[in-house]
Formats: sequence, C-alpha cells, structure tokens
Amino acid sequence: MQPPTPTKVTPRGVLRCRIGLCAAAAVVLGTSTLWGATTASADDNPTTVPSASPPVEVDANSPGLMLGDGATLGDVRVLDIKSIVEDMGGEERREDTNADITFALQAEVLFGKDSAKLSGEATARINAIATEIQTQNAPKVRVFGFTDNLGSSAHGDVLSKQRANAVQGILATKLPSVTFEIRGYGEQYPIASNDNEEGRKKNRRVEVSFPRTNGS
Repeated sequence: MQPPTPTKVTPRGVLRCRIGLCAAAAVVLGTSTLWGATTASADDNPTTVPSASPPVEVDANSPGLMLGDGATLGDVRVLDIKSIVEDMGGEERREDTNADITFALQAEVLFGKDSAKLSGEATARINAIATEIQTQNAPKVRVFGFTDNLGSSAHGDVLSKQRANAVQGILATKLPSVTFEIRGYGEQYPIASNDNEEGRKKNRRVEVSFPRTNGS
C-alpha cells in the first residue's frame, strides 16, 4: 500500500497575508461598486490594503494545515553537488561529485608532443592521484585518454589509448588490487573549444576517475 501523499504546508504568515489581501480586495471592490469610491480601486494599486480591513485570522491548528493521517515527510536527500578545482595553469583539474572523483591531467605535463612516453614530472603527479585512490579505497579506476581535433581521428584514437595505458601502468604499481578500465577516446568529449590553442590544450588530457567511498 502506497503511503499517503504528504500535504503541502504553507507557512502561516504567508497564508495569513494572502487571505488578508483577498479579503481586503473584496471590501475595496465592493465599496467602489456600491458607493463609487475612486481612491481605493484594486486596479489603481493592487497591493494596497485599507486599514478598515484587518487580516483574517487563521487557526494554526486547523486540520487543513496538517499532514493527513499516516502521512510523513520524505527522507532528507542531498542533491548531487559538483565541485571543480583547477590549478592556476590549468595543468591539473579535479572534479568532485557525491559519487565520484575525477582528475584530469593535461597531456603537456605527462608527455612530449605527439608522444605516449611519460615525462619525469608525470610520475609524481600520478603517484599523488594513486594516494587519493588508496584513501578512498576505490575498487575500480577508469583511465581515459583524449586528444584535440588536430590530425586524423584514427591517429588521435590510438595516441589517446597509448597515453591512458602509460598512466595506468604507473597507477598499477601502487594499486595492485585495483581493477582498471582503460579507453582512448581521441577527439571525442572535448571540455573546451578546439578553435584555439588554449582550448585544445585542455582537451589533450588523461582523466583518472574512481568512486568516492568515504565521503571525504
């Protein structure tokens, strides 16, 4: 049996104000019609409430303002909130939601131009991500490679997969019990415009994402 639909409860102050305005409007319109009053027309000022028409009192304990028998308020639910932090140069980007954490590293800080060979700086950055994965005790990690739209699409697909494999190779040495999903998407799913170098630089990236498990 489905639980009763919760009754919408309007705050008493708002309800009292609305009823008072309606009552006042009725008095004003009635006066204008019967005695030809011209200074309190609803059309002239719909928010004016004559002092002779006090707000109607509302009983706070009225059954109409209460939840129905057996009805309860729904459970409190936190909507998915996304937080994005990017370093000053845009070389590293962290995206947090209630469910996942994603790191995006620009290809320039990991590889040489048109290469899948990791640079000396790359290992330290990847190891820092591995530490976060350990903190979250994540059982599965996704490593996805992306390129810009320069060059052929086929070349981008191959290069992005090779770069994802290279990053996964470093992560695996720190996370031997983790299951990895590795893909190369080439120029698909850009996060910036490919019409200028600034945007293309952001699109050339490797993303490492994993589930959030401890809420920190």
